[in-house]
Amino acid sequence: MANLGKRVDIDNLLSLGDDLLGVLKNKKDVDGLMQSLEGAKLLHFSCSSDSNNTGKWIEDCQNKIQACEEKLDRSKDETSYDSELDHLQHELDKKLQEEHMLQQELRAVRDELIHLEHQRVSIEDRRVMIKKTEKDLIRARNFLSMCASVTNIIPDFEDRTRISGVVIDRNKKKVEKFEFERTESPLNVCNKLWKMD
Repeated sequence: MANLGKRVDIDNLLSLGDDLLGVLKNKKDVDGLMQSLEGAKLLHFSCSSDSNNTGKWIEDCQNKIQACEEKLDRSKDETSYDSELDHLQHELDKKLQEEHMLQQELRAVRDELIHLEHQRVSIEDRRVMIKKTEKDLIRARNFLSMCASVTNIIPDFEDRTRISGVVIDRNKKKVEKFEFERTESPLNVCNKLWKMD
Protein backbone atom coordinates (compact mmCIF):
# COMPACT_ATOMS: atom_id res chain seq x y z
CA MET A 1 0.00 0.00 0.00
CA ALA A 2 2.74 2.36 0.78
CA ASN A 3 4.05 1.57 -2.62
CA LEU A 4 0.74 2.45 -4.20
CA GLY A 5 0.78 5.93 -2.52
CA LYS A 6 4.22 6.54 -4.00
CA ARG A 7 3.02 5.53 -7.42
CA VAL A 8 0.12 7.92 -7.31
CA ASP A 9 2.44 10.66 -6.27
CA ILE A 10 4.85 9.86 -9.06
CA ASP A 11 1.99 9.80 -11.53
CA ASN A 12 0.77 13.15 -10.27
CA LEU A 13 4.27 14.48 -10.39
CA LEU A 14 4.80 13.35 -13.94
CA SER A 15 1.51 14.89 -14.95
CA LEU A 16 2.46 18.18 -13.27
CA GLY A 17 5.86 18.16 -14.99
CA ASP A 18 4.20 17.65 -18.36
CA ASP A 19 1.86 20.57 -17.69
CA LEU A 20 4.81 22.74 -16.72
CA LEU A 21 6.66 21.82 -19.93
CA GLY A 22 3.59 22.75 -21.83
CA VAL A 23 3.37 26.09 -20.15
CA LEU A 24 7.07 26.75 -20.66
CA LYS A 25 6.89 25.82 -24.32
CA ASN A 26 4.28 28.46 -24.78
CA LYS A 27 6.19 31.72 -25.56
CA LYS A 28 3.40 33.92 -24.32
CA ASP A 29 3.57 32.46 -20.88
CA VAL A 30 7.36 32.94 -20.73
CA ASP A 31 7.00 36.61 -21.68
CA GLY A 32 4.30 37.08 -19.01
CA LEU A 33 6.50 35.33 -16.49
CA MET A 34 9.45 37.58 -17.44
CA GLN A 35 7.30 40.66 -17.14
CA SER A 36 6.08 39.46 -13.77
CA LEU A 37 9.72 38.90 -12.73
CA GLU A 38 10.69 42.39 -13.93
CA GLY A 39 7.68 43.85 -12.06
CA ALA A 40 8.71 41.94 -8.95
CA LYS A 41 12.26 43.34 -9.25
CA LEU A 42 10.91 46.91 -9.69
CA LEU A 43 8.54 46.37 -6.79
CA HIS A 44 11.44 45.02 -4.70
CA PHE A 45 13.62 48.06 -5.64
CA SER A 46 10.78 50.48 -4.93
CA CYS A 47 10.04 48.79 -1.61
CA SER A 48 13.74 48.84 -0.74
CA SER A 49 13.95 52.56 -1.61
CA ASP A 50 10.77 53.27 0.37
CA SER A 51 12.19 51.24 3.25
CA ASN A 52 15.42 53.30 3.19
CA ASN A 53 13.44 56.57 3.03
CA THR A 54 11.17 55.38 5.82
CA GLY A 55 14.22 54.39 7.89
CA LYS A 56 15.71 57.88 7.42
CA TRP A 57 12.36 59.48 8.24
CA ILE A 58 12.07 57.31 11.39
CA GLU A 59 15.63 58.29 12.38
CA ASP A 60 14.79 61.99 11.85
CA CYS A 61 11.63 61.56 13.92
CA GLN A 62 13.59 59.83 16.68
CA ASN A 63 16.15 62.69 16.64
CA LYS A 64 13.33 65.23 16.82
CA ILE A 65 11.68 63.29 19.66
CA GLN A 66 15.01 63.16 21.53
CA ALA A 67 15.52 66.93 20.98
CA CYS A 68 11.99 67.56 22.27
CA GLU A 69 12.63 65.37 25.31
CA GLU A 70 15.86 67.31 26.01
CA LYS A 71 13.98 70.61 25.65
CA LEU A 72 11.29 69.26 27.96
CA ASP A 73 13.92 68.25 30.54
CA ARG A 74 15.55 71.70 30.29
CA SER A 75 12.14 73.31 30.60
CA LYS A 76 11.45 71.20 33.69
CA ASP A 77 14.84 72.24 35.09
CA GLU A 78 14.08 75.90 34.30
CA THR A 79 10.65 75.50 35.88
CA SER A 80 12.38 73.96 38.86
CA TYR A 81 14.83 76.88 38.89
CA ASP A 82 11.94 79.33 38.56
CA SER A 83 10.16 77.62 41.42
CA GLU A 84 13.36 77.71 43.49
CA LEU A 85 13.85 81.38 42.54
CA ASP A 86 10.28 82.17 43.59
CA HIS A 87 10.85 80.36 46.87
CA LEU A 88 14.13 82.22 47.47
CA GLN A 89 12.50 85.56 46.55
CA HIS A 90 9.69 84.82 49.01
CA GLU A 91 12.26 84.01 51.72
CA LEU A 92 14.18 87.21 50.89
CA ASP A 93 11.00 89.30 51.09
CA LYS A 94 10.17 87.66 54.42
CA LYS A 95 13.67 88.39 55.80
CA LEU A 96 13.49 92.00 54.54
CA GLN A 97 10.12 92.44 56.23
CA GLU A 98 11.51 91.00 59.48
CA GLU A 99 14.53 93.33 59.21
CA HIS A 100 12.20 96.29 58.61
CA MET A 101 10.17 95.35 61.69
CA LEU A 102 13.38 95.01 63.73
CA GLN A 103 14.50 98.45 62.54
CA GLN A 104 11.15 99.91 63.60
CA GLU A 105 11.48 98.22 67.00
CA LEU A 106 15.05 99.54 67.30
CA ARG A 107 13.84 103.05 66.45
CA ALA A 108 11.12 102.75 69.10
CA VAL A 109 13.66 101.52 71.67
CA ARG A 110 16.09 104.30 70.68
CA ASP A 111 13.32 106.91 70.99
CA GLU A 112 12.38 105.45 74.39
CA LEU A 113 16.04 105.59 75.47
CA ILE A 114 16.28 109.21 74.32
CA HIS A 115 13.09 110.01 76.25
CA LEU A 116 14.45 108.25 79.35
CA GLU A 117 17.78 110.10 78.97
CA HIS A 118 15.89 113.42 78.82
CA GLN A 119 13.99 112.40 81.94
CA ARG A 120 17.25 111.42 83.66
CA VAL A 121 18.83 114.77 82.72
CA SER A 122 15.71 116.58 83.91
CA ILE A 123 15.76 114.66 87.21
CA GLU A 124 19.48 115.35 87.57
CA ASP A 125 18.86 119.06 86.90
CA ARG A 126 16.09 119.07 89.50
CA ARG A 127 18.36 117.30 91.97
CA VAL A 128 21.05 119.94 91.39
CA MET A 129 18.44 122.71 91.79
CA ILE A 130 17.14 121.09 95.00
CA LYS A 131 20.68 120.86 96.38
CA LYS A 132 21.29 124.48 95.44
CA THR A 133 17.98 125.50 97.02
CA GLU A 134 18.86 123.54 100.16
CA LYS A 135 22.26 125.26 100.27
CA ASP A 136 20.56 128.62 99.74
CA LEU A 137 18.10 127.81 102.54
CA ILE A 138 20.91 126.79 104.86
CA ARG A 139 22.79 129.96 103.94
CA ALA A 140 19.65 132.07 104.53
CA ARG A 141 18.96 130.31 107.82
CA ASN A 142 22.56 130.88 108.90
CA PHE A 143 22.30 134.51 107.78
CA LEU A 144 19.04 134.96 109.73
CA SER A 145 20.60 133.29 112.73
CA MET A 146 23.61 135.60 112.44
CA CYS A 147 21.36 138.66 112.04
CA ALA A 148 19.32 137.58 115.04
CA SER A 149 22.36 136.94 117.22
CA VAL A 150 24.29 140.09 116.18
CA THR A 151 21.53 142.65 115.63
CA ASN A 152 18.64 140.98 117.37
CA ILE A 153 16.64 141.63 114.16
CA ILE A 154 15.10 139.01 111.86
CA PRO A 155 14.11 140.59 108.55
CA ASP A 156 10.90 139.57 106.75
CA PHE A 157 11.87 138.57 103.20
CA GLU A 158 8.43 137.48 102.12
CA ASP A 159 6.88 140.96 101.86
CA ARG A 160 9.15 142.71 99.40
CA THR A 161 7.04 145.90 99.23
CA ARG A 162 8.15 147.05 102.71
CA ILE A 163 11.04 146.71 104.99
CA SER A 164 9.78 144.73 107.91
CA GLY A 165 10.83 142.17 110.44
CA VAL A 166 10.97 141.45 114.13
CA VAL A 167 13.24 142.69 116.87
CA ILE A 168 14.12 140.04 119.45
CA ASP A 169 15.08 140.93 122.99
CA ARG A 170 16.40 137.74 124.56
CA ASN A 171 16.83 139.15 127.99
CA LYS A 172 13.24 140.27 128.27
CA LYS A 173 12.00 137.38 126.08
CA LYS A 174 10.06 139.85 124.01
CA VAL A 175 9.44 140.09 120.24
CA GLU A 176 8.44 143.36 118.53
CA LYS A 177 7.44 143.86 114.92
CA PHE A 178 8.69 146.77 112.88
CA GLU A 179 7.92 148.21 109.44
CA PHE A 180 9.56 150.91 107.25
CA GLU A 181 9.01 152.35 103.84
CA ARG A 182 10.95 150.50 101.22
CA THR A 183 14.10 152.32 100.28
CA GLU A 184 16.50 149.43 100.20
CA SER A 185 16.26 145.71 100.66
CA PRO A 186 16.54 144.41 104.23
CA LEU A 187 19.69 142.55 103.30
CA ASN A 188 21.36 145.73 102.09
CA VAL A 189 20.22 147.54 105.24
CA CYS A 190 21.78 144.82 107.40
CA ASN A 191 24.91 144.78 105.29
CA LYS A 192 25.27 148.53 105.48
CA LEU A 193 24.59 148.54 109.18
CA TRP A 194 27.25 146.01 109.85
CA LYS A 195 29.37 146.64 106.76
CA MET A 196 29.16 143.03 105.48
CA ASP A 197 29.80 142.84 101.79
